[in-house]
Amino acid sequence: MFRPMSKPLIIITRKLPAPVEERLAELYQCEFNKDDKPMSASALKAAIARADVLVPTVTDRIDSAIIDAAGSKLKLIANFGAGTDHIDVASAHANGILVSNTPGVLTEDTADLTMALILSLPRRMVEAEHVLRAGQFKGWSPTWMTGHRVRGKKLGIIGMGRIGQAVARRAHAFGLSVHYHNRNEVPRSIAQALEATYYPQLNDMLHAADIVCVTCPAKPSTHHLINAERLALMGPQSYLVNTARGDIVDENALVSALKAGQIAGAGLDVYEDEPKLHPGLLELPNVILTPHIGSATQESRVEMGQKVMINIQAMLDAHMPPDRVLPPRNS
Repeated sequence: MFRPMSKPLIIITRKLPAPVEERLAELYQCEFNKDDKPMSASALKAAIARADVLVPTVTDRIDSAIIDAAGSKLKLIANFGAGTDHIDVASAHANGILVSNTPGVLTEDTADLTMALILSLPRRMVEAEHVLRAGQFKGWSPTWMTGHRVRGKKLGIIGMGRIGQAVARRAHAFGLSVHYHNRNEVPRSIAQALEATYYPQLNDMLHAADIVCVTCPAKPSTHHLINAERLALMGPQSYLVNTARGDIVDENALVSALKAGQIAGAGLDVYEDEPKLHPGLLELPNVILTPHIGSATQESRVEMGQKVMINIQAMLDAHMPPDRVLPPRNS
């Protein structure tokens, strides 16, 4: 464990909510990113070489080359965000550097956005809004702009962690039947409350579900988990929602499946090559695209900042950060 420090240098890579930056400045010696542009690799190397604590976000790739540039002062990488797939946690661990994240506080907000996409896709809400704005609304018609009822449909959830369970609670309240694929079954009490059906094999669930939502973590084993072969298992009236990480879905395969009518539509909040978008996605009317706003509420972002500070202060007080992230077991 580390000896307590006073007024350590905290370098924050992106602009954070004002209450968070104000409190950080009161507690520590801080360097803020005032123009809010993602830092280059060379800038990250320069920052990590001087900092006692680095506070990165999902837009920063903290790979082994960046970590190797860390100075002897660096004790903690306190990530602003729950996901840490952009950080080489194993390399940090090998270099004696702690890594922490901010889990839990964004669960409900991300689940809200996921549920909004689940509701909007079958009812063609965004498509209808675009038609209206384009001046193409000529009045009500019995057969125009019809979608599909949500109640009674089967929702397949890939990843039944905090966010997956929060989505399941919302879906159950809307009358969807909950089906899920996860590494392990959830506790029986949770499954019973949600009337959730467990699928050990992902392919079986994809074949059964009307709507599939991705809420699992990004890791090597989930890269392109949803590919051409698995999209082919879904029916022509099924929908895909991804609010987890972009590279879990093979976007080339998704665009091909959508154009071929293999699935009915998709709702995406994350992308393979953010902030760039696959051009094919922009051409399709049956796709809802949101700009990675799953946790974008003022409440969530402030609470994320508070978690960052709790983790920093725990380390400074010679305690283990409560949200420490360890390398995968196979690392």
